[in-house]
Amino acid sequence: MTGLAINGRFLTQRMTGVQRFATEIVAAADALAARGAWPKARLLCPPGARDAGLAAFAAEAVGRRRGQAWEQLDLPRALGGDFLLNLGNTAPLLTGAGQAVVIHDAGAFDTPESYSFAFRTWYRALQRGLARRGARLVTVSEFSRGRIAAALGVAPETIGVVPESGEHMLRIAADEGVLARCGLEAGRYALVVGNPAAHKNLAALTAAADVLGRHGLRLALAGAADPAVFRAGGGAAAEAARGLGRVSDAELRALYAHALCLVFPSRYEGFGLPPLEAMTCGCPVVAARAGAVPEVCGEAALWFDPAEPATLAEAMTRLIGEEGLGDALRAAGLARAAAFTWERAAREMLALIRDRIT
Repeated sequence: MTGLAINGRFLTQRMTGVQRFATEIVAAADALAARGAWPKARLLCPPGARDAGLAAFAAEAVGRRRGQAWEQLDLPRALGGDFLLNLGNTAPLLTGAGQAVVIHDAGAFDTPESYSFAFRTWYRALQRGLARRGARLVTVSEFSRGRIAAALGVAPETIGVVPESGEHMLRIAADEGVLARCGLEAGRYALVVGNPAAHKNLAALTAAADVLGRHGLRLALAGAADPAVFRAGGGAAAEAARGLGRVSDAELRALYAHALCLVFPSRYEGFGLPPLEAMTCGCPVVAARAGAVPEVCGEAALWFDPAEPATLAEAMTRLIGEEGLGDALRAAGLARAAAFTWERAAREMLALIRDRIT
């Protein structure tokens, strides 16, 4: 029987959606292993990795390098014949077919304007190389499966799909003080969670900020765009926009819970974790109908066209003015989010790699 190792490089990286996926899959698999429902595994980490809090898996610091050099050179040498599970888009080329890699989207191919030349060139070369060398490919949505298959020239059915979950938000105690610190009132702001990458389409938010401003409400930007974008145009949008900078998980839990809605304007997403997190916390979602987000949210969101900012303004006007719509979206979102769990994701991951380790 082949043993199992997990690439722990994510434990040295800043927490974004990719690292959240890795963290939660490992935690759920570790909990299942403690009950005998997942094979024992070694979590191989670079020096200085943060503690993963494992119960059944064994964490091991290996090698001396960090970053890509550690992953490409030190990690393969530490495997000792074990099958390797990589959860964060990259994997060692030297390991070839003896591994699975989760590629979260085909953004390096589909939205090159969102990435530096060096980044997209490396990701394209690495992921093509992994496919050619026979690595088991996994992704997080049917949308990403189709886009990755097209980019790498492989059959879609050879790529496994393991959806994400938002339930980690329920384990986080909300920092209720964040509203007062940020000058926000419960129910009187719309929340944006994202970054300024081109595909996040944050320029479209001016339409939402304008509608909110005319109703005396705010647009709160967590880790997102510079509010100067809205100030440049003046008017109601400039008055409404408020930049919060990076927020903690505890602050984010409270921001979701008390928001009028989450506004998610992205025109390209491999999954779309913030809408699912928001629905898990009972926050209505207003989202662009693009990428994998419709697949994730189903009929539990209020949709707009990412190419037509006027449709976002219409959706916001409807949410503010239509009695009962917010409550209906909240109930639908909670029901939709309940179908996504990290234990389910870990079980589905095991089903995809079981034949490689038995």
